[in-house]
Amino acid sequence: MGERLKIACGVFGAVNFKKQHVFPYVYWGLRAQNHRGHQSHGFLTYYNGEFYTYRNLDLIPKIKKNAIQEWFGRLPGYLGIGNVRYTTSGKTDEKSLIKGTQPVTASKNGLKLAVSFNGNVVNTFQLKKEIRKEFPGFSYECDADLICHKLLIELLKGKDLTSAVETCMREIEGAFSVIGITKDGEFFAFKDPYGIRPLCAGHSEDRSIYAFSSETVGLNINGFERDFELEPGEFVTVSENGFKRERIVKSKRKAFCAFEFAYFARPDSRFNDKYVYEIREEFGRNLVRENPDIVKDADLIISVPETGDDPALGVHEESGLRWERASRRHRYVTERAFILLNRERHSTIDRKINILASKVKGKRVIVTEDSIVRGDTTRVIVRKLRKMGAKKVYLFITFPRIIGPCFYGIDMATYGQLIGSKHTPEEIAKIIGADAVRYQSIEGFIRATGFTKDQLCLGCITCKYPTPLAQKIADEMKKRFLEGYEEKGRLYEIAEAVGKAANI
Repeated sequence: MGERLKIACGVFGAVNFKKQHVFPYVYWGLRAQNHRGHQSHGFLTYYNGEFYTYRNLDLIPKIKKNAIQEWFGRLPGYLGIGNVRYTTSGKTDEKSLIKGTQPVTASKNGLKLAVSFNGNVVNTFQLKKEIRKEFPGFSYECDADLICHKLLIELLKGKDLTSAVETCMREIEGAFSVIGITKDGEFFAFKDPYGIRPLCAGHSEDRSIYAFSSETVGLNINGFERDFELEPGEFVTVSENGFKRERIVKSKRKAFCAFEFAYFARPDSRFNDKYVYEIREEFGRNLVRENPDIVKDADLIISVPETGDDPALGVHEESGLRWERASRRHRYVTERAFILLNRERHSTIDRKINILASKVKGKRVIVTEDSIVRGDTTRVIVRKLRKMGAKKVYLFITFPRIIGPCFYGIDMATYGQLIGSKHTPEEIAKIIGADAVRYQSIEGFIRATGFTKDQLCLGCITCKYPTPLAQKIADEMKKRFLEGYEEKGRLYEIAEAVGKAANI
């Protein structure tokens, strides 16, 4: 359950070479990934040189059978892209959220583009200045606007699509997995040179439909076969012959987001030929191996649903302790804790999780949880267990201690909001009321993913970031934070001020 963090987006796009409506595939591809963004959703289709769009707030709606023809009329065409979004940049009032809903478009001098994007841009101020020279009235609502307009600017210079994408890869810093459509109906996708955010490709059984998706579940729900995960710096186009792949920018290393494994990705998604749930089970086994003293003293395991469930099975298998399924989510309590006032947040968290008191009373309990960010959620759960008579409460946390902000699409953007940046595990245990807080080791985490250390972005747990501007901003803000500087927003959104002060 974590802290109900926000990630930037989930994307899905498909082309149907049978020239039949593509909207149903895009719709279901995004429904399978609605966990990646609850604030807004949008669809865009291409037909006869025109873009047709639908954007709205909240979860993707259910569509009644008698309304499907209306949707086909609203979104015609055999080529389409879509997006589910959380805001990790830009404003968060309702008007701005509507404006910032993706996919986004840009046009000038007869050229037109549409893109759907997952990630976060670090050098936003530099890009805004460049874009406003070509588009004086440019209004920034989300980072997708920056990528779309930057790409269009390069095309306006006379570059072909491949060269324009290459320039974007070299001059935009941050995480970006992008799918897009040109006015001529070219369907394409690309990743930043570090491959920070996921993006995979697949096809239908008869190879008449080709698709891109943030996670493999977007392909699965449509009955598509996964072909590959895009490589860092890779540009892919689609034709009736399938995918054309080209690695146009190479970096020194890969830096896939480690937090996908612990929290964001669905357990039935697959990265690096491993299902996420299998990796999370191994996290649980690691925690047992690393903490024999806790295991020896414990009576049973409970999990914080749902991302704590798979690690709980791993703890059970490795330790032999009973996994008591005494904690359940109230499925239809859907309010998101992060959008509530502080006084409301705790009560909502409390209502989301139901714990059966008779199962924990008098017991020494290991609680499996994916992460501790601010500590709010965890504190409420520990307090609830104490109230129900738990004798001891031990926390097994699968994601190593978070000590630094994220610049690449997760909304934990200041040092001050991170309990781990200020406190040791022992101090955190006292603050949240637990008998002990045990984090999985970084080494164990990496080993379980199947990646190597230099293939993962571990910035939030090591304060070592893969991109240079992010590292400079993090270092400067950490210095200021330790000196008592009051953080007034996301670090990358005040990067211009930081840059002037630090001469970077």
